[in-house]
Amino acid sequence: MNKVVIITGASSGIGEELKANYTNDGDTVINLSLNATEDKYNYNVNVCDRARVFSVIEKIYNDFGKIDVLINCAGYGVFGAIELLEEQKCRQIFDVNFYGTLWCCQAVLRYMKSGARIVNISSACALYALPFRAMYSASKSAVNMLTYGLRMELASTGIDITCICPGDIKTNFSKNRDITLSTNNKYGARIETSCNHIAKRESKRMDKKKAVRKIYKICTKKRVKPMYIVSGKYNFLYFVSRFASNDAVLKVTNKIF
Repeated sequence: MNKVVIITGASSGIGEELKANYTNDGDTVINLSLNATEDKYNYNVNVCDRARVFSVIEKIYNDFGKIDVLINCAGYGVFGAIELLEEQKCRQIFDVNFYGTLWCCQAVLRYMKSGARIVNISSACALYALPFRAMYSASKSAVNMLTYGLRMELASTGIDITCICPGDIKTNFSKNRDITLSTNNKYGARIETSCNHIAKRESKRMDKKKAVRKIYKICTKKRVKPMYIVSGKYNFLYFVSRFASNDAVLKVTNKIF
């Protein structure tokens, strides 16, 4: 039988490409995303809304009789100095990136059986604190910790879970970031300079189709490890960081970004 796969944020970016890969292999894919046109395979869902998430996932289970895979892909970025970010922006990124992932995990676990799988799309930024992207890094680091904790709790159930940390991929992610360029005498022009530096690197990002093929290969492995990094550069940096002091890593990262 084909798998029943739920993907949040499958209307664009990584989620959309993963949906195409699963569909091409004959699986049934249900998209949960903002502004989706409602039908049996697409639901207009804000993942921050726990009640809505639980209601839709219950309906999906009733329609298809099972849930084999959940891929938490919905998310966005925030850019700006921690000191100067508004409270609402700080809360919102955790509501979407972390709590949205948590609510979806809670909802599907009521219906998942042995052999099912949860894949949380995190980020290479979860592994490193980045200047002016700390709130995004923190929200994705929280996703990693959630994944590891769930992995231990589900160890005897036959339900597998992993988090995948992609590097820079050519999607609309950067374009859709919430950017705050406000500054003061502490930061001067550093915030805008860092933002411009990121923009200049857009052409160097990984091709979306190529990157998602790697992600899909991980998603469909027989058994998965707790965490994967999809980027040769970040794999190398992660390896090196395990042998260097935190102070050295922070200095190098700050200089680069």
